[in-house]
Amino acid sequence: MFKKVLIANRGEIACRVIRTAKRMGIATVAVYSDADARSPHVLLADESVRLGPPAAAESYLLADAIIAACKATGADAVHPGYGFLSERTSFAEALAAAGIAFIGPPPNAIAAMGDKIESKKLAKAAGVNVVPGYLGDIADTEAAVRIAGEIGYPVMMKASAGGGGKGMRLAWSEQDVREGFEATKREGLASFGDDRVFIEKFIESPRHIEIQILGDQHGNIVYLNERECSIQRRHQKVVEEAPSPFVTPKMRQAMGEQCVALARAVGYYSAGTVELIVSGADPTGESFYFLEMNTRLQVEHPVTEAITGLDLVEQMIRVAAGEKLGFTQDDVGIDGWAIESRVYAEDPYRGFLPSTGRLVRYVPPVVSQAGVSPSLDTDGDGGETGNDDGGSGGYVRVDDGVAEGGEVSIWYDPMIAKLITHGATRDEAADLQVAALDRFEIDGPGHNIDFLSALMQHPRFRAGQLTTGFIAEEYPDGFAGAPADAALLGRLSAIAAFVATAEADRARRIDGQLGRRLPPPGSWAVTIGGVTRTVEIAGDAITVDGAPLALAMEYTPGDRIVEAEIDGVPLAVRIAPTRGGWRLTTRGASHGARVLPGHVAPLARHMIEKIPPDLSKFLLCPMPGLLIALHVEAGDSVEAGQPLAVVEAMKMENILRAGKAGVVKAVNAAPGDSLAVDAVILEMA
Repeated sequence: MFKKVLIANRGEIACRVIRTAKRMGIATVAVYSDADARSPHVLLADESVRLGPPAAAESYLLADAIIAACKATGADAVHPGYGFLSERTSFAEALAAAGIAFIGPPPNAIAAMGDKIESKKLAKAAGVNVVPGYLGDIADTEAAVRIAGEIGYPVMMKASAGGGGKGMRLAWSEQDVREGFEATKREGLASFGDDRVFIEKFIESPRHIEIQILGDQHGNIVYLNERECSIQRRHQKVVEEAPSPFVTPKMRQAMGEQCVALARAVGYYSAGTVELIVSGADPTGESFYFLEMNTRLQVEHPVTEAITGLDLVEQMIRVAAGEKLGFTQDDVGIDGWAIESRVYAEDPYRGFLPSTGRLVRYVPPVVSQAGVSPSLDTDGDGGETGNDDGGSGGYVRVDDGVAEGGEVSIWYDPMIAKLITHGATRDEAADLQVAALDRFEIDGPGHNIDFLSALMQHPRFRAGQLTTGFIAEEYPDGFAGAPADAALLGRLSAIAAFVATAEADRARRIDGQLGRRLPPPGSWAVTIGGVTRTVEIAGDAITVDGAPLALAMEYTPGDRIVEAEIDGVPLAVRIAPTRGGWRLTTRGASHGARVLPGHVAPLARHMIEKIPPDLSKFLLCPMPGLLIALHVEAGDSVEAGQPLAVVEAMKMENILRAGKAGVVKAVNAAPGDSLAVDAVILEMA
């Protein structure tokens, strides 16, 4: 077994590998860029080595610097995590030449399967179904237009070395190809150092299913069931689960055996994932196609660990050390259900724009050694989450690599954390997601916690009717929060009144703050969602519009989360003060509550409402980023929907279009400028 392992990565996956290595008694070495000098993975490792400046090309992608770090620290093996150098054949070969073990597959397997174009050719030759398309070199945009027309729209343009949703463009027409082909090439070059692009038919209403495989160096290969990864946005996975609600035992075996055969054909060992696309139009699931093979550990590997009981990182380390797998295919089972949601630094209320900044507050749900904090008691039995018969074994797991006070920068992927829940059933795992998300505190950059909660509650998600178009189909006009019924808003009104009472009581006890020592009001007018409700509080008795409500909760001024039980139903609410009341966030939506004493409320209608300024004539930068291109000049006439500028943020290019027809009055930025949020790019007349 290895004595010391260097983790050639950062963030949550580096922390994940370090924890397993420590449990196995293996010393660890972290590497870092200047942007990550104080990151948790650096503090968690036994040793650390600086690589260089923040840009990945000057730090985490420097194979020579990582090998030098191994030699300086005496590390005898490297775990690459995912991304960066994890699928670089040259890196694995360089490690072998230096006498350092690579905790991953052999270089020839990486070369065969890591290139999307060549892997499709190999899969096709092996008799595996592949999506119809063009796998040759595409010289320029005109060639791309011709090829797309021959295949038939819609088509998908993909960077050959792409992954993680980068370097992909869906084209429904010739115009889409003309607008997106060069952008796809640039994204591939910027993120992966390879600007080759291939085009394939886009399978409509598809499901994204992937098979986890694991092999050793002695010829043993098994498949560890499937993962459902259909909930995506811009081809980036958002929610993953295992098993899939769509896959039958017969389908699982057919997919698994085919994927094992493909892996065996290239002499594969270590952990890997074969990604498949399944036609939603075929209920039998037999119309599945090979997409690609990821020759590394996947972001979503924890859901497989949850249902199999295996530590995939440990298995990778043991395989790299030459050990045989300690189990066979017959030993692989499915225990319960697991769901993973990715907490991203993005603002779903503003079109999912990337967000950066300091994590002023970061408090994930508390996870106990037994699995889950008692605060996540969703069945009211006062113990661990699960059924009253105690048989579920449900738990919550948070994988992260950030800490309060840290920075979410423009340099790397915007994922803050992964929230994994495991339960006896799919509904139980989803319920645990909602309960845990209500207790996830993040202040600073925008985040998608509300959106994730809304997904978990969505009727279509609960029914398992998933496709890769789910988010676009269900939220065509963007996200405005999960729907809240009158009953929930009534409960929130009671909580807001209770909080206001506690704050008023505190103020009353401070000499001079209220002038006279008046008792806190017993009647409150609470306005939420445009409806004003009267909440009466008299001792332990609470009524909302005259209807009694059983409320059990505690609140101390300054609390950020209220744990309440209302009519026997537990509810966690994140609270924050506003100018006229409170902002209450729970179950996937944020609600502004104006709270006024009952005798003051009638006077509120006399207040003058401040009208916000009209900014429609400005093209504002929606996120921090780099202005890549500007398509217009002062004096140009533009039409609604016309591309005006391209801004790159977190290695993704975003096209900014005209909201209405008009004439460009002035241009305030130039290509190459670094722009802040809401920076004025141009002004319309």
